[in-house]
Amino acid sequence: MRLRWITFFLLLVSLPAPAVVAQRQLDKPQAVVPEVQTADWAQSWWGQRHEEKLKEKEARGQIDLLMIGDSITHGWEGGGKATWEKYYAHRRALNLGFSGDRTENVIWRLQHGAVDGISPRLAVIMIGTNNAGHRQDKPEDTAAGVKAIVAELRTRLPGTKCLVLAIFPRGEKTDDPLRQLNDATNKILKDMADDQHVFFLDINAEFLGDDGTLPKDLMPDLLHPNERGYEIWAAAMEPTIKKLLGEDAGSGGK
Repeated sequence: MRLRWITFFLLLVSLPAPAVVAQRQLDKPQAVVPEVQTADWAQSWWGQRHEEKLKEKEARGQIDLLMIGDSITHGWEGGGKATWEKYYAHRRALNLGFSGDRTENVIWRLQHGAVDGISPRLAVIMIGTNNAGHRQDKPEDTAAGVKAIVAELRTRLPGTKCLVLAIFPRGEKTDDPLRQLNDATNKILKDMADDQHVFFLDINAEFLGDDGTLPKDLMPDLLHPNERGYEIWAAAMEPTIKKLLGEDAGSGGK
């Protein structure tokens, strides 16, 4: 009996104290620690949208294509709606873009039912520009957040291919500090592709002039695509989407 108590005591004292656990959490980049959206302007709709997407997913049944991201992906329901209908509606696609999200917000959503009970063939992920824009995360931290998202998807949806998109350009010129953060993150993201389960696609040149200028007639605020910008996005991504969905050359959105 005494030996049992000694063993129990040794086990008890070997467990990390709550403060130690909390410190370990703090030692991680914010980009990888799951968190709900905390911005004041999002409180009236963010949680509600999450619940609505859970219900939509259940009501829809089979989902073949996921789009996961922030406001740029959310915008498929706004300025990109006509293009979405053209390219993705017939593919049983679900839009999981949430305005203002950073990588940690996507991780939270995935851990709270966003993809439970479905088996899509492909998930397209573009996230990270708010990590740069909101708090100027180091590229290594933002990339770690994207990798954590892909790891969640691979665990929860083992039969689903993941297509990671390069974070879109932002700011008018190539020397824009936030554009440079995104560019540096993209260089890291490129190396995470194994071309079997995880793929990487950079279509950023489609939006830029020869000198790297981002035109306002595609992204009026130098961040979010307009209707024409969404058309360019879909057209540039289409060959890869067809390939990863296993569609023949005659199918798709065009």
